[in-house]
Amino acid sequence: MKINFNRHEIIEAIAPLMCAVSGKSTLNAADGILIEATAPDTCTLTTFDLEKGVQITIHPEVIEGGRFIINAQKFNQTVKAMSDSSITLSVDDSLTAIFESGKFSHKLSALHGKDFPETPHLSGEHGFVVKQGVFRKMLSKVMHAMAINDQRPTLNGCYVRIVQDNLMMVSCDTFRIAKCAISTEMENVNASGAPLNFSFIIPNKTVGEMHRMFSDDEEEEVRIYMNRKNMMMNLGEITFFSRLIVGEYMDIDRVISMEQSIRVTLEREPMLAALERAALITEERIAGYVRAHVKLEVTEDIMKIVATSAAGSTYDELSVQHEGKDLLIALNNRYLLDALRACTAERICLQMTSDRTPIYITPAADEESDGEEEKSEFFMLLPIRF
Repeated sequence: MKINFNRHEIIEAIAPLMCAVSGKSTLNAADGILIEATAPDTCTLTTFDLEKGVQITIHPEVIEGGRFIINAQKFNQTVKAMSDSSITLSVDDSLTAIFESGKFSHKLSALHGKDFPETPHLSGEHGFVVKQGVFRKMLSKVMHAMAINDQRPTLNGCYVRIVQDNLMMVSCDTFRIAKCAISTEMENVNASGAPLNFSFIIPNKTVGEMHRMFSDDEEEEVRIYMNRKNMMMNLGEITFFSRLIVGEYMDIDRVISMEQSIRVTLEREPMLAALERAALITEERIAGYVRAHVKLEVTEDIMKIVATSAAGSTYDELSVQHEGKDLLIALNNRYLLDALRACTAERICLQMTSDRTPIYITPAADEESDGEEEKSEFFMLLPIRF
């Protein structure tokens, strides 16, 4: 195999590939980039860590085709260390990869392409097309509440439900729930012509990579295909694929009871600023222990925000609209901050019943729709007993 790369082009191609390099696998091939070259100008690069993968096609000058694997980290470091605009990569029969650029040459060991782990089938007849910006914003609202290494595998990811033009995402780590829904235009690419009706669970690591790869531009689209165990996304020359979590997601609606007797309505930004000031106390680590809770005391039309630790204390007051009895409740400040940062409403409503039942955070009644899109946001936190 022999290929002439443009240095800038190959560096740009390697960047998205690195997110699917294992680095911890006992299988050497999973730590590498699979290079498949076909004359005269087609080169496909693939990485796969046995859970998620990236494939990208570029068009260098292919002098001699071939299929080999080169360690991804060393490949990346080598091309970045070269200074000329042109890089020649050749692999000989002894599996020695030689990088040449000007008077510089560097040798690495390579593996046969047949040793690369088998990737999921990268095409499908069942899928949909959605705006990247819309999907990314939805992920940003729920990804903070995904579980990590929970004994129930289905909670270690984001649940997505699509019915016609309605898109819903949910995450839960047993201490908190984040749920958002939106009505948005989606193209149906089902070959059978069946209406859009999908539900699937994306692993938390894949959610993070999708959030990084997707654009905020709501004009750019992503084409997503799936089967029972895998999903595939096409973003121009980049194909991103991942295994899905197989199982039945918990029935969130059975957990949520909207009959809350206390309602507190206030501006989101002042509360967010007060909680960030409280974080100066709650995030302080004393003797290896983080005192992470903050107390909210609602009395008439005032909410008091109090945090105390060995590092000091903080106190804030906010003006609110209050319905129901007075209440003192303690919450994990980091979780509360995550929910308020994910919420996009200017005014929010806190709903509670007692200091031992969950608190619900939703947009205030006058903020539930922005006019162009019908959408909803819901966040739930369990209180801390004190």
